[in-house]
Amino acid sequence: MKRTICFSLFFIFYQTAFSQLPAIDSMKRSLEHTTDPEERFKTLNEILVNIDALGIPIPDSTYWLEMLQIGQKTKNDLILATSYNWIGYNFYRVKGAYTSALEYYFKALPLAERSGNKRRISSLCFDIGQVYTLLDNSEEAFKYTRKGGENLPDRSSPMYNYMLVQFQRGMSNSFLKLNRLDSALYYAQQMEQTSMLLNAKIFRFNAKSQAATVYAQMGETELADIYFRKAKSDAAFISEGSRKLFFFKSYIPFLIKNKRIREAVLETDTFYAQARETKNLLSLLKSSGYKRELFEIQKMTDSAYYYSRMEADLNDKIFNQDNKNAIQAMVLKQRLREIEEAEKQNSARETDRQNLQYIIIAIGILSLLTLFLMLSHSFITNSKTIEFIGIVTLIIVFEFLNLLLHPFLEGITGHSPILILLALVCIAALLIPLHHKVEKWAIHKLVEKNKRIRLAVAKKTIEQLEGDQATFN
Repeated sequence: MKRTICFSLFFIFYQTAFSQLPAIDSMKRSLEHTTDPEERFKTLNEILVNIDALGIPIPDSTYWLEMLQIGQKTKNDLILATSYNWIGYNFYRVKGAYTSALEYYFKALPLAERSGNKRRISSLCFDIGQVYTLLDNSEEAFKYTRKGGENLPDRSSPMYNYMLVQFQRGMSNSFLKLNRLDSALYYAQQMEQTSMLLNAKIFRFNAKSQAATVYAQMGETELADIYFRKAKSDAAFISEGSRKLFFFKSYIPFLIKNKRIREAVLETDTFYAQARETKNLLSLLKSSGYKRELFEIQKMTDSAYYYSRMEADLNDKIFNQDNKNAIQAMVLKQRLREIEEAEKQNSARETDRQNLQYIIIAIGILSLLTLFLMLSHSFITNSKTIEFIGIVTLIIVFEFLNLLLHPFLEGITGHSPILILLALVCIAALLIPLHHKVEKWAIHKLVEKNKRIRLAVAKKTIEQLEGDQATFN
């Protein structure tokens, strides 16, 4: 009977959530008639983003598996990075398998960085930060949350607020772990405001849970209770159990501390039932720990011992030495990759700087040579020489602009070779007519100068002949 009621409530909440975003159904129908791989990828990703924002479970793995297949076929860095992001998210959010989650996140991050897509870079950094928060690694969590904040999309982007709210959540979590409660509360309040703009219940629920937790640690029991109740009200419409982990981790200890044992038992039973249903290991670990603590308070020794053994087994399974070693190895590999990438970028910048200097020198020499040929009062020059120098100068100027503008073009085109090529063609299309005009002007000036030189030489020759003739006479 209890299972039937739970299933009915889940079904009602699931349907309610979907009714709030009819666009999901529309996107699913659109997907049935879409054959273009990149369009299918875009629609699949939008469906997952909307489902995630509602806090309802992703039905199965077919969505991100198809996205991965599209990425492998197209060899598109951004598509692959997004696919690996969702795979890592599945391990993190659904299964609680944090080692596997980090493995796919770190696989995706260099691809996202190569694509230059800030929305994807920030998403990966925030997810990595969330995993490290759950693993109680405050230093790495703070590092990746800050990095995500440095890579937020432009304010004009429709994804800006969606990524901003995740940054605010990560910063609030990090400051809470560092016991900087004023800063944690500030970001929790900012997060609630942003979630209102997004009209996303999951983030509003997170913000209230976060604020309640901060108030509880500040000793503001009444305010904490108010926000916990608000969060609990929102939690009723979030059917994915793992999304409530932070809430239960804060609310149950709050109830126990304030000797509200009956309420704590009810909340723990709910938490434990959801953890068993979703098979999320960290949720099972935390809920079994709370059950053990509550049975100890109630002097029920046998039950407390049962859950203490379960807690110990789960703790060993999640945080065993092999998992710790694997995570440490991934962290080390990621740091080495970052160091190597930074060195490559520094080397590339230094090479570009030297090339720019060489090109500036070459342009200066050719410009001075051209001016000398044009302004010399005694040197007659063939117009073909000016044409040749003009072509060489045009090529060097184009290369100079290429080196100067290439980083900017990579940024605005997302490292797309086709778009970069089109941009360079447009630059060339502007340069060539300008070059022709300058060349025409230079040749005209050169011809005029040559005429003056020849006329002066002829005049001098005539004067000399006339002088010789007068002398002879």
